[in-house]
Amino acid sequence: RKGEGRERVSLSLERTKGSEILFGLAPCGLALAQARRALFRLFLKEPRGGSVGAVRAELALQAAARGVPVLHVPGRALDELCRGRPHQGVCLEAAPLPFRSLRHHEEPQRGHGGSGSRQLLWLVLEHIQDPMNLGALLRSAYFLGVDRVVATHSNSCPLTPIVSKASSGAVEVFDVYSTDDLQGFLKAKSAEGWEVLGTVTRSENVEDVPVISCSEFQWDKPIIVVIGSEGQGLSLETQLQCQRMLAIPPGRALHPGIDSLNVSVAAGILLHSICSQKRRHGD
Repeated sequence: RKGEGRERVSLSLERTKGSEILFGLAPCGLALAQARRALFRLFLKEPRGGSVGAVRAELALQAAARGVPVLHVPGRALDELCRGRPHQGVCLEAAPLPFRSLRHHEEPQRGHGGSGSRQLLWLVLEHIQDPMNLGALLRSAYFLGVDRVVATHSNSCPLTPIVSKASSGAVEVFDVYSTDDLQGFLKAKSAEGWEVLGTVTRSENVEDVPVISCSEFQWDKPIIVVIGSEGQGLSLETQLQCQRMLAIPPGRALHPGIDSLNVSVAAGILLHSICSQKRRHGD
């Protein structure tokens, strides 16, 4: 009979074709609240002693309000669904979340329009492949007030459940766009009056592109900050589209091999350095 019980559980967890499993309270809760994806089933860990817990009970109510079936399953079934990742007792079967296309959401914005337009900030990600890094980047961008995130379509991590968990659900509320012509996109934004800022590890000029410390940067027009891949940084083609490069000055003489920052940490420092100017100018 134990075998029959396991079979019933596994049959009940058969996946909808093309679906994926979100895991964790924030990603599942925000996906339910925003309903930007097709939602199929909510899985909650079986309650102990008859108590579901306030947070999971609220998720069950949200799911019911959206017509999403709620299944109470053993913890091991949740472990299997999300392959042992930290689910916090909650998984959600949903359709994948695609990148949004810039082609359908692009409006020219001149760099010297009204005062508000001078402090627009877009973050561009070139070939970020680690889902943990991508999630952390999106979480920082959302928190710090970045207006738009654009990722390269090729050689980049898709918006997977791991990305959603690493972003603490930010990807469920914050649109992420993609482009299949990064250099053309940057060239067009430069022509509209935006400043394109690359990022580098060392404070040495790249080709003929000057490098400045992020603390020296003055924000007086719409800007795009371009972050490169974990291993290679920005491609040469992309560097040549940048007007300037931003660098983070280290706090000591660095040993070779540990002379750079994790890409999401570096982006957080750069974005905070820039966004703090928005707050000062708003005072």
